[in-house]
Amino acid sequence: MAENSSGYMVEICCGGYYDAQQAFEGGAQRIELNSALALGGLTPAAATLRLVKENMPSLKVVAMVRPRGAGFCYTQEEFSEMEASCIELLKNGADGIAFGCLKENGFPDEEKNKRMIDLIKDAGKEAVFHRAFDCVEDPFSVMEQLIDLGADRVLTSGLKNKAMEGAELLRTLQERYGDRIQILAGSGVNADNVCELITKTKVTQVHSSCKGWKEDATTVRNGVSYSMFQGEQRYMYDVVSKELVEKLLLQVAALGDRRA
Repeated sequence: MAENSSGYMVEICCGGYYDAQQAFEGGAQRIELNSALALGGLTPAAATLRLVKENMPSLKVVAMVRPRGAGFCYTQEEFSEMEASCIELLKNGADGIAFGCLKENGFPDEEKNKRMIDLIKDAGKEAVFHRAFDCVEDPFSVMEQLIDLGADRVLTSGLKNKAMEGAELLRTLQERYGDRIQILAGSGVNADNVCELITKTKVTQVHSSCKGWKEDATTVRNGVSYSMFQGEQRYMYDVVSKELVEKLLLQVAALGDRRA
C-alpha cells in the first residue's frame, strides 16, 4: 500500500480520465476509478483504465465493478456481468477492484463476494468491499466475514450518510479490525474536516471526491435539458478539482507532521 510522506493514504474518487489527471496532478497516489458518479459510481470502461495506466503509471487505480445504480442485490445476469468486468479490468491494469454484493435482507451475499475476491486475489490484486458495507445489518459480523474471505480493505462511512456522522463506529472498526483489514473512511471527507475525522477515528486512510465544477453550454438548448441541476448550476457537471486535492493533501500532511 503506497502512502504519502504523512503516513496516511488519501484516495480520490474519479469519474473518468480527466478526473484521474486532476487527482494525479494534485498529488494523489491512489484513485478509485468509476463511471457515472451521479449514480454512485459504476464500472468504468477498460479503455479509460488503460489510458490512465499508460499516462500515469505510478498512480494506483482501484476500479469499480458495479453494473447499475440503486442497491447491491444483483441478479445472476448482473453478477455474470460483474465477473466479466472484473476479469477485463484486471487484464487492463487495475491495481484493485471495488465491489460489494448483498442479499435483500441486508446481509452479504457470501457466495458472490467470495467469487469476486477469489478472482481478484488470483490476479494478485487488492479486493476492496465498497460502501455496500454501509447498508448491512451487523457491521461486526460482516467485517469478520470479509476478513475470512480475504478482503484487503473496506470503504465505509460508519453506516451513516457521511463519515463524520459515523465517526464513532469508524473508530470502533479501526480499533477492532485495523490490524487485520484496512479501514478506508469515505463520504463527505474534505480539507475542512479530514484532520478532525482522522483524529476522532484513528483511521489511516480516507476517500474523497474533491468535487469541483465545469460548464457545458450545450446541456440546455432549444427547450431540451440534460441537466441534473436547477438554477445557476443547470449547465454544470462535477469533476475532480486539482486545487481541492492539493488542499486536502496539505491538511493530511500537516497532521502527519504533528503526529511525528
